[in-house]
Amino acid sequence: MADSKLRISVLDQSPIRRGSNAVEALQESIQLAQMADRLGFTRYWLSEHHNTRSLAGASPEILIARLAAATKHIRLGSGGVMLPNHSTLKVAENFRLLEALYPGRIDLGIGRAPGGDRLTAHVLNPSNTFEPRDFVQQINDLEGYLSDSREAGTVHEKVMAIPHIETAPELWMLTSSGESGLLAARQGWALSFAHFIYPVGGPQAVRNYRERFKASQFLQEPAASVGIFVFCADTQEKADELQAMMDYRLLSFEKGRFDEFPSYEEVRDYEYSDMEWQRVMANRGRMIAGTPEQVKERMLKLAADYNVDEIVAATMAEHAEDRFRSYELLAEIFELEPRKV
Repeated sequence: MADSKLRISVLDQSPIRRGSNAVEALQESIQLAQMADRLGFTRYWLSEHHNTRSLAGASPEILIARLAAATKHIRLGSGGVMLPNHSTLKVAENFRLLEALYPGRIDLGIGRAPGGDRLTAHVLNPSNTFEPRDFVQQINDLEGYLSDSREAGTVHEKVMAIPHIETAPELWMLTSSGESGLLAARQGWALSFAHFIYPVGGPQAVRNYRERFKASQFLQEPAASVGIFVFCADTQEKADELQAMMDYRLLSFEKGRFDEFPSYEEVRDYEYSDMEWQRVMANRGRMIAGTPEQVKERMLKLAADYNVDEIVAATMAEHAEDRFRSYELLAEIFELEPRKV
């Protein structure tokens, strides 16, 4: 299934870099979405995070509306909405409204993780039990709202999601384990594996998903993608710099330090302990960094390992121009077809 004409998409976590702020980060998201639309990227997904000063994307549905208004062709979606944090009816209505505004361009990616700490998740939704069976019930309810189910004896008999429209957002299950992959197969949803979160077991999880997929009213054939951190640069020196920044950032996350904003000079001069360096090397499995030739080779191998024809690339950088340049290079090496916007 994977070939040299991979579809490439964007995952934007709306990062706030050193010396910047949330307002500037969100304006950067608008500019990046417009560039991705122009260069021929397939979709542009926005993440949900809470209780952090390093990321600005708390409400993907609001940002989707803004970016869809600023673009013409690219699909916009959530990567994802953390469903246990929310009312299922409200999520259904948010994305029905988006689909009504921008028919055929909206993706609803659903995840189970809190997008932050458990206390914050509880404050967002005090009825959240963090139990897998409750998540499954939410998925079933979401499908009921999006399909206008009127099944007797259920809430759908009396409560409907508005506005009533003839189309539905594309449904994606986000996972970094096999469990949600099997749920996606059973429900008949598309699947995106978050290799950038957990780079182990993904190919097998996608194989299991394909083997067990059951067609649904939302999707007739299995569809899958893989998400990974990508840093593409014109020179090896710049690629190494981008990788070094992400090495430090991921290690800081593991230590619970989510709001650090180090400069490259600070990262370059940091001396890792042996144990820290082991974690750095392990975390490099979550990213692809290099020159265009190196990045293309590794992305093609990743797609082949997962047997997918789409990679969702997440890129953070100390400087905005390096982030934008990375996506420009991806469009070039995979020969994406530019669009008139």
